[in-house]
Amino acid sequence: MIYKHSKSTKFRAENQFKTIKATVIFTCASLIFFSTVESAMAHHPMGGITPANFWEGLLSGMGHPIIGIDHLAFVVAVGLIAATIPNGILILASFLATAMLGTGIHLLSIDLPLTEIAIAFSVVVFGVMLAFKQKLNTLLLIIFAGIAGIFHGYAYGEAIIGAEMTPLLAYLIGFTAIQLFIALLAMKFTELVSNYWQNQFLALIRFLGLAISAIGVVFFTNAIL
Repeated sequence: MIYKHSKSTKFRAENQFKTIKATVIFTCASLIFFSTVESAMAHHPMGGITPANFWEGLLSGMGHPIIGIDHLAFVVAVGLIAATIPNGILILASFLATAMLGTGIHLLSIDLPLTEIAIAFSVVVFGVMLAFKQKLNTLLLIIFAGIAGIFHGYAYGEAIIGAEMTPLLAYLIGFTAIQLFIALLAMKFTELVSNYWQNQFLALIRFLGLAISAIGVVFFTNAIL
C-alpha cells in the first residue's frame, strides 16, 4: 500500500509539473511573439498622458514594468537568479534602488545614451546566465543589476516627465512595488519547482533563461536597427 501511494503521489506531481511547464512555455512563447510587435504604448501606460494625481501616478507606475515586455523579462530574471544564489535578495534590492535613481536622472534632463540597447543587453545577459548556469560572484551580480536598474529606471522616467510631485511619488511607489511583487513571485516559483520537481528543475530554469534571452535579443535587434 505504501508503494502504491508513493507511486500515485509521484504520478500527480509529474502531471502537475507538466501543467506548469505547458503554462510556462505558452506564456514565454506569447511574450516572445509580442516582443516582435512595435507598441506605441510600451513606455506610456497612460497612453502618453502625464499622470495628474496620485492614483494615475500609481497605476501608471505599476503598468510600465508589465506592458514593457523587456522590463518584465528582466525583473523575472532577477527574481529567478536571486532565488538560486546566497543573499540573492541583495541583487533585487540593488535593482529596485537604482531604478528609482535612473528615473531621477531622466527627470533632471541628464542624457543617458544607448538606453534601449543597454536594457535589451541586460535582459540577454541575465537570460544567458540562467540558461547556462553561469555562476558569478554575488557582488558582481549586485553591481550589474544596479547598473541595469539605472537604465530601466531611466526608461520609466519618460512616462512621468512634467508631472507634479504627488503623482511622481506615486509613480515611483507603483513601479517599485510591482517589480518587487513580480520578482518575489519568481523567487517563490523557483522555490516551489526546486522543492517538488527537483529532477526537472534545471531543465525548466534553463528553458526560462533561453526564453528571457530570446526576448532580449528581439529588443536588442530592434534597438540597433
